[in-house]
Amino acid sequence: MGAKLLCLFLASALLAYYIYTPIPEDLEEPWKVMFIASAFRAMGHLAEVADRLGLMHYMETLMLITAAEYVAPTSDENVTVMDTEFSDVAVRLYLPRKASDGLRRAVVYFHGGGWSLGHAGMKPYDHLTRWTSNRLNAVVVSVNYRLAPKYHFPVQFEDVYSVTKFFLQSSILSQYGVDPDRVCVAGDSAGGNLAAAVAQQLLKDPEVKTKLKAQALLYPALQALDLNLPSYRENENKPILPRLLMVKFWSEYFTSDSSLREAMASNRHVPVESSHLFQFVNWSNLLPEELKKDYVYTSPTYGSSELAEKYPGFLDPRAAPLLASDAQLRGLPLTYVLTCEHDVLRDDGVMYAGRLQAAGVPVTHDHAKDAFHGAMMFVLGPTKLAVGYRLLNRYLEWLNENL
Repeated sequence: MGAKLLCLFLASALLAYYIYTPIPEDLEEPWKVMFIASAFRAMGHLAEVADRLGLMHYMETLMLITAAEYVAPTSDENVTVMDTEFSDVAVRLYLPRKASDGLRRAVVYFHGGGWSLGHAGMKPYDHLTRWTSNRLNAVVVSVNYRLAPKYHFPVQFEDVYSVTKFFLQSSILSQYGVDPDRVCVAGDSAGGNLAAAVAQQLLKDPEVKTKLKAQALLYPALQALDLNLPSYRENENKPILPRLLMVKFWSEYFTSDSSLREAMASNRHVPVESSHLFQFVNWSNLLPEELKKDYVYTSPTYGSSELAEKYPGFLDPRAAPLLASDAQLRGLPLTYVLTCEHDVLRDDGVMYAGRLQAAGVPVTHDHAKDAFHGAMMFVLGPTKLAVGYRLLNRYLEWLNENL
């Protein structure tokens, strides 16, 4: 009996140790956040083991979450939902059933998942885009771009750009009853990265006659030059997206070669020949004082030119929109940027919002001090969070007022 009690006590202690994660005091529903974080951590450990044993690639194991969350396209009384293709790229289309007095608004949405995970048919994304279509009486195109590790940059960008360019054709907009003056691109995390890159590229494309009305970037990843920003250091082990996982996502976007991941983890991947790019991500100049905290800016430590020659994507503004020059930012559409305090990507969004404002772009920067990365995805089932609903409503309210 004593041995059984001891075993039970030890097992309980180990479980409590594994589940327990220090949670910032300003996060609501801390035990729920702790449970979510421990579930993600457990999946990450499982993926690491499977990868090291050669059973399955790390990202492929994490894709099991996507598969478990998948829902088929299902129409309801408010929205007609269908899977189709635009320009040979899979999309999920949401068409509102409500009568409209005139032409409708439209949102082209890119899901997150580190360019390696996610699907337009995942429950949280289906809910987000369905709700967007119904609340705004808008056509929503949610893009299923190809993913790493099977496909690397620039495939993901090319897929979403191809869909957007196709949709912006006057004949296609007319087919779906969309007002050409009221189209927005939007995305969260890696999807926010893709939305920002698409908006920049459209300005350079003489074939595209329709201009975007807006872009909405939800806790976006915008640069891979400096992975030691204050937000990366402060939130190194915070829920959902710890620093090393973000490094994995960034490196996998460009290659499965572990040498790039190792160089990025030590923040020594940028060659001296590209030193001029650091001006666009110099947080000592671009962050407000309250976000610099007690961190001290140090000059970059440069890495191998060979890595940049083999995998130049991390120096390309199509993968890292913060690297665009000030001149290239001028002319971008009305912008919404959501950042979360407890997020390694916080400073990317803050710096981009500041640079856009300085370039004369109308920007609404919504900084959520009580949120962590991905909070908007937790609005369903037992893991639904009040903060997720608040952020989702703020995003939809901005779209409703500005699109």
